[in-house]
Amino acid sequence: MTTALLHRRFPALEPMLPFLRLGDAPTPVRELRGTGRGGLWCKDESGYGAGGWGGNKVRKLEWLLPELRRRGTRTVLTVGATGTNWGLAVTLYARDLGIDTVIALIDQPEDAHVREQLGRLRGSGATLHFTRSKPLTIAAAPWLFLRHTRRLRLPVYLPAGGSAPIGVLGYVEAGLEIGEQVAAGELPEPRHIVTAVGSGGTAAGLALGCALAGLRSEVLAVVVNDTLPLATTDLTRLADRAATVLRKRGATFDVPPLHLASTRDYLGDGYGHPTPEATAAAQVAEAAGLHLDPVYSAKAFAAALTAGPDGPVLFLNTYGPRG
Repeated sequence: MTTALLHRRFPALEPMLPFLRLGDAPTPVRELRGTGRGGLWCKDESGYGAGGWGGNKVRKLEWLLPELRRRGTRTVLTVGATGTNWGLAVTLYARDLGIDTVIALIDQPEDAHVREQLGRLRGSGATLHFTRSKPLTIAAAPWLFLRHTRRLRLPVYLPAGGSAPIGVLGYVEAGLEIGEQVAAGELPEPRHIVTAVGSGGTAAGLALGCALAGLRSEVLAVVVNDTLPLATTDLTRLADRAATVLRKRGATFDVPPLHLASTRDYLGDGYGHPTPEATAAAQVAEAAGLHLDPVYSAKAFAAALTAGPDGPVLFLNTYGPRG
C-alpha cells in the first residue's frame, strides 16, 4: 500500500498534507499463544521502516519529513535520552533527504541496551550534544539554535518522539489501518489496544485513528516517561491538535469521542529504570517471538498481559532495531 489511508479517506488532504511512505503497510497482526493470557494479539510495528531503524518513530516521520522538505529545511534540532530511538530514526531518514540532525541528549540509566543505541547514534551522522538534564537542555537551547544556524536559517525544532500534531498523524494512519484489518477479519475488534507512551504521539494518534475508523477499542497508554505530562487529558489534547491540523488542511469530519486511558502503574522508578514486571514480560514475549526493549515495549507488554479480561487485547510492538 503506497497511498496514505488518510488521503483515501479525505482526498482534499493530499495536495495540502504531503506523505512519504517509508515502510511496508499494513503491518502484520497475529494472535500470541503461550503467554498465559488468552485473547492477546500483536500488531508488530517492529518491521516497519525501510531504512536503518524501524518501529513507531518511522510512521511519524512519514508526515514530518515531507513537511520539512516542503519548507526547505536543512537542519533539525531535537531532543532525547542517550538511548533515543527517535533521535536515531530521524537522523537516518532525514539524511536521505539531505537534512542534518542535531540531538540534545539527556542522561538515562545506562545498561547494555543504552550503550548499543548510543553506539548507533555516534555512527549515524547526527551531531550530538550531551546536555545531561531537562533544565540544562532548556538553558542550552538558544546556544544550540545559534550554533547550528546555516546561512541565517535556524534549525527547525522537532519535539521529543516526533509528537508534534503532524507527527501524531502517523498513528492516526495506523488506527485506520487497524480498522481495515478488523473489517477484513484479520483480528477481532480489540477491547484494549496497549502501547508504551514516552512522548504521547503514538497513543494520541491511535485513539483518534481508531475513533475515525469506528472502533470502540480503548487505547491504554502505558506511561514510561516521568519527565513529560502524559495523563489522559494531555494525550486527548494532543489528539485534538492533530484533528485540528487535519481539518485546517481540508478534511471534513466531526471529531468523534476518544476512548483513551493513561496509566503510570508500570513506570517503576522512572524513565529507563527496569522493573521486575517488565523483565518477566520480556521473557514471555521472547518465547512468543517478540524481541522487546526494557525502556518502552517490555513495560507495555507487562500491561498487556494483565489488562482486563473483558475482550481481546491488541499489543502494539513499537521496537524496531536493525542490526
